[in-house]
Amino acid sequence: MIEATVEARHGHRLLVLTDDLRSLAAVTRGRKSDITVGDRVRIEELGAGQAVIEEVLPRRNRIQRSDAWRAKSLAANLDQAAVVIAPSPPFSDDLLSRVLIEARTQDLPVALLVNKSDLGPQRAAIEPRIALYRSLGYEVLECSAGADPEGTVALMTPWLAGKTTLLLGQSGMGKSTLVNCLIPDANLRTQEISIALASGRHTTTFTRLFQLPAPMTGRIIDSPGFQTFGLEHLSESQRLHAMPECQALLGQCRFHSCTHREEPGCAIKAAVQDGRFDARRYSLLLKLHEETRVNAPASWRR
Repeated sequence: MIEATVEARHGHRLLVLTDDLRSLAAVTRGRKSDITVGDRVRIEELGAGQAVIEEVLPRRNRIQRSDAWRAKSLAANLDQAAVVIAPSPPFSDDLLSRVLIEARTQDLPVALLVNKSDLGPQRAAIEPRIALYRSLGYEVLECSAGADPEGTVALMTPWLAGKTTLLLGQSGMGKSTLVNCLIPDANLRTQEISIALASGRHTTTFTRLFQLPAPMTGRIIDSPGFQTFGLEHLSESQRLHAMPECQALLGQCRFHSCTHREEPGCAIKAAVQDGRFDARRYSLLLKLHEETRVNAPASWRR
C-alpha cells in the first residue's frame, strides 16, 4: 500500500492524490463515511487510475460546520486558513466570526483576506470592522484579485509557501476569482474533477485540493461559498474560549455558573457596556447559545 491525500469528494466518490502527484479515483472498504478533503490515507492501487482506501491516518485537525442534525467536514490536516471577505456585497460579521471560532478550536492560524480592496468608498466603510479583527489579533491581507491579479499573486505567494491552506468565504466575496488568479487552470481542473466525481454529471458544490503551480509552493483547499455556518458541534465552553475577547474575562464573573446573559456581576456584560467587548460579537455569543440550546445531539456536547 502507498499513502495519498484526499483531493476531492462528492457523495461516496473520492479522488486521491499520491505523493508523486498522480490523481486516482477511489472507493472505500466498509463504511468510512467521514473521510474529508486533506485526509491522509493508505490506498491499494487497482490499475487503470483506480484505488481502494484501506485506512485513514490520524488527523492533525479538522474544520467542520454543523446544524442540529448533522456535521459536515470541510477539510483536514491544515496549516492555516484564510477567510475571504469583501466590501461589496458587504460581508457578514456573523458568518466571519463563526468561522474564526471554529478555526481557533482547532488551533489553526487564520487570516482575513480582504478582497476587492480597490473599491474605495465601500472599502472605507468596512474599515472599523476590519480594525476590530486586527485588534483581536487576526492577520489581515488586502488584495484585489479581479483588478490586480499580479499584485494578488505577489502578496499571497510568500504567505501560502509550503503550507496547506483552506480558503473559506460566504458567497459573493470573489473567492473563485482569487482561486483562478492563483491557479490559472483551476476552472479546467475543477471540470475534470467534477466529471471524475459525478460520473459525467457536472457539479461545482464540492471541496477540492489544488497543488499551487511553480514557482509557488504549497496547496490550497477551496471550499464552496456558504450562507450558513452552524457550530452546534461545539460546547459553550469551547465557543467562549475561542473568542479572544472572552479569554481575559472568563472567571471574573460574580457567579461561577454565569451564563453571561441576565446575571448581575457578569464581567462580559460589563465589558460590553463600557465598550471593551464589541456589541455585535456579544450578540453572536447569545445567538449561538440559543441555537445550541435546543435539539442538538448529546454526543456533540463535548
